[in-house]
Amino acid sequence: MTRGKCAALALFIGLATTGTATAQAPIGAEARLKEKSIVLPAPTRLSPSGNRTGAVQIGNILYLAGHPSPFPIKGKVGKELTIEQGQQAARQSGLLILATVRDALGSLDRVKRVAKVIGFVNAVEGFTQTPLVVDGFSNLMIEIFGQAGIHVRSAVGVQSLPGDASVEVEAIMEVQ
Repeated sequence: MTRGKCAALALFIGLATTGTATAQAPIGAEARLKEKSIVLPAPTRLSPSGNRTGAVQIGNILYLAGHPSPFPIKGKVGKELTIEQGQQAARQSGLLILATVRDALGSLDRVKRVAKVIGFVNAVEGFTQTPLVVDGFSNLMIEIFGQAGIHVRSAVGVQSLPGDASVEVEAIMEVQ
């Protein structure tokens, strides 16, 4: 192994150049929220009709319902909204999902991995940049969970979403 690779490996596993282990613990999701001054909105619980909920845990898997972008981020991407505004809508959906996760688990630190994400983008016909829009959600997951926020994903353009939401995102997470 080359010297550069050895140095990179030492940094990766947390060894100082003297060969002693560092005392730094990895930063958790809750600490990252505080560090970035991110305040989560109220969580999604039961629907008004009471026939569905924002999250269901089965074993160590947490299934999260679709969370639409909140008001005032409404309308079609490619018409009323730019790609950047769509990314902001996807990020807002992500904040709603994080609030629901915290409500369901008690702490975001219980998330081991963001596994699967499906993003729906309310877009004009022929819009092909849905992956760029849903990046607003994906980037937030990596910002909060680090490597554990990297996930598989589908990004789908749709004709409309409930309440004229611009973006709706659902997710599946591994939890402890």
